[in-house]
Amino acid sequence: MACSATVGVPSMPLTLIKGQYKIVGAAPDGDSIKFYPDNPDLWRRLPTRVRPNRSGGVQLRLDAVDTLETHYQPQVSGVGVQHQPFEYGRAAADELLRFLGFGDVTRGRNEVVSAAEPEAVRGSILTRFADKYGRSVAFAFAGDLDGEDGGDVFIDGELLRTSANHHLLSVGLAYPTFYSKLFPDLRTVLTEAAVGGREADKGLWPSDVTNSGFEVESIETITDDAVILPKLFRRLLDYLELNDGDPSLAGFKTYLESREDEVTILSTGHFTHFDTVVEVEGQRLKLLVSPEDLVFREG
Repeated sequence: MACSATVGVPSMPLTLIKGQYKIVGAAPDGDSIKFYPDNPDLWRRLPTRVRPNRSGGVQLRLDAVDTLETHYQPQVSGVGVQHQPFEYGRAAADELLRFLGFGDVTRGRNEVVSAAEPEAVRGSILTRFADKYGRSVAFAFAGDLDGEDGGDVFIDGELLRTSANHHLLSVGLAYPTFYSKLFPDLRTVLTEAAVGGREADKGLWPSDVTNSGFEVESIETITDDAVILPKLFRRLLDYLELNDGDPSLAGFKTYLESREDEVTILSTGHFTHFDTVVEVEGQRLKLLVSPEDLVFREG
């Protein structure tokens, strides 16, 4: 698979790192998986530091996509692990592993993999920074990309369409969730994939209520029933856990304001905060713009 460049590509390259995906003992979901580079010293190329384990493995965060949570720990101390509707969260996780080359996978408690066939598969990533949790923000690929390990690559649309990131959007198992460090031309290609999946009613889209709205009756509304943008789920779940079992949304807008999630609405060019694009009417909640119309600022 060739790494290519085109006229008008972004001025800043990404670093090609080759290695293996390993999942036994870990809990990969649809947008996060452990990656073990052939040369762990390459992590030092990134301007923001990753947090490798003793074998050099690092948790990846797939750039530009967000899949339903399968094991989310709310910020409230002492609260157990929660999840979104398993049908689509597990489907995304299974699809990612299948795409990368894994066959039979056995999971145990909290989605931890106890066995996999094969135990590891070859892969490549393109990355240029880590997030605040020490995860490499990356485009993930099956197998070895052409090019020098540790070399610079200007990713174009053709190459991007072979990534796991693009694939998950195209089959409708991930929400487009863009951050400001993502190059605009890549965002355009990923938006096309997401919109195509939604218009074809693939994956989770027939069940999605992010923009149509939903009634919050209890925490179980969002853990078991409502299929919504994971970013909104995480904020809502963190808020509800503060309420000690009370599902009232009376303070949710104020809570969102306190989080100060900065966001740009692409269609209007308006720089604002996440709370301004979330509507709360009594117990009914919805996002006022499509997920692909938002670009969040890295926190």
